[in-house]
Amino acid sequence: MPRMVFRTTNKAFMDKMQNFTTMIVDMVKKEKLFASQGGPIILAQIENEYGNIMGPYGEAGKSYIKLCANMAQALNVGVPWIMCQQNDAPQPMLNTCNGFYCDKFSPNNLNTPKMWTENWTGWFKQWGGKNPHRTTEDVAFSVARFFQRGGTFNNYYMYHGGTNFDRSAGGPYITTSYDYDAPLDEYGKFKL
Repeated sequence: MPRMVFRTTNKAFMDKMQNFTTMIVDMVKKEKLFASQGGPIILAQIENEYGNIMGPYGEAGKSYIKLCANMAQALNVGVPWIMCQQNDAPQPMLNTCNGFYCDKFSPNNLNTPKMWTENWTGWFKQWGGKNPHRTTEDVAFSVARFFQRGGTFNNYYMYHGGTNFDRSAGGPYITTSYDYDAPLDEYGKFKL
């Protein structure tokens, strides 16, 4: 895409992001899926794990996060907006934790809940690599410790495995399976 730089204050990118985000939010509102409309969606997310890569963007990265927050808030969805792994998430965005362990995570505002949006039950698989496995006991202990230390919300990532079709994957030499050692496999069968 000519003149486009992704995930920064690039005008071409921000215009496309605004259009896409507005289109999705309008579709969800039309179907009355937000909790504020009586639906099941209790949170909305704008950006994901940008804090992990924003360093090289410098001030443009900080400005981008503010633009994302302002755009999200202006859409008036009636549920809280979150930014995962974004320690400087502007208010009223909620910064949340993703990882194997989040008991040491602290929100950037003491008046917001301590939320774990991606409790990794496993990991992706690489061609020729070992089959990653996280024990049930480790997952259970990490959740207990998280709530013991003030946690308020936990989401298992993944709970139900799946497949990325059409040979797409998250990076080089990564299988198309998105199983993540989930409790339910991609066919819906419970793993013992």
